[in-house]
Amino acid sequence: MGLGDLLIRAGVSRTAYYSLVRKSSILPKSVEALSAALEVPSVRLLEESDRLRRVRKILHMVDRIVAEHPGASREDVLHTLLLLDQKPIERLRRGLLRGRRTRLH
Repeated sequence: MGLGDLLIRAGVSRTAYYSLVRKSSILPKSVEALSAALEVPSVRLLEESDRLRRVRKILHMVDRIVAEHPGASREDVLHTLLLLDQKPIERLRRGLLRGRRTRLH
């Protein structure tokens, strides 16, 4: 896909695009100020919005599953979907940590 096609598909004018390209940063000043105060890269704050979108998507899936299966436990469905959203290695690490804590008590 070429630039022109992309701009048409996104509904962005060439003027707006080239205005953004000329700027040193396209992030709002508030995002830059927050990231500076938190001493984290600006991109990190934007990544969190992706995490929120994933959580909303998971909650929507929980609602759909519970509606289709009224006997299902909302908490169990949510827990299962949250675990499935993690990378397998993260699920394994959590399980190992949980196993160590159980053994210690």
